[in-house]
Amino acid sequence: MNRLATCIAGLALFAAVSLAAEKTMMHCFAFTPIESASEAEWSAFHRATDELPNKITGLKRVWYGKLARPLPQNQLKFADPETRKKMLADKKGSTEFTVVERKNGVCMEFANQAAFDAYGKSEPHKAWVSVYEKVRVPGTTTYQILPNQ
Repeated sequence: MNRLATCIAGLALFAAVSLAAEKTMMHCFAFTPIESASEAEWSAFHRATDELPNKITGLKRVWYGKLARPLPQNQLKFADPETRKKMLADKKGSTEFTVVERKNGVCMEFANQAAFDAYGKSEPHKAWVSVYEKVRVPGTTTYQILPNQ
């Protein structure tokens, strides 16, 4: 009986540990909405985003909505591309900047890195971007959360 209890406890512990961390990859981004975007443009964005998992192999789920706390982002203004290159290389300089707020976000769960890489090159992604661009100011704050190894 002791042996059976030990086996069951070991199996339960193994199951709990194996479910502890997802093996999938998350691609998330925050964006600044276009204030003048119409309800029709937002509806098209929501519909197109909802349809992505059916069109992209390896895309399991999507989430989107307003952020609980907007993310302020500084956007630097450079006189020209050479000035930008020099300041970035030297890691010093001065320029003007504006602050924008990322108020909305999207997260996409991919089966793995390969599925994410293929998504960026796919036709459904290109079609989705054309709808997304109608509701967001250019520029995003993007990051990927890799699976816990």
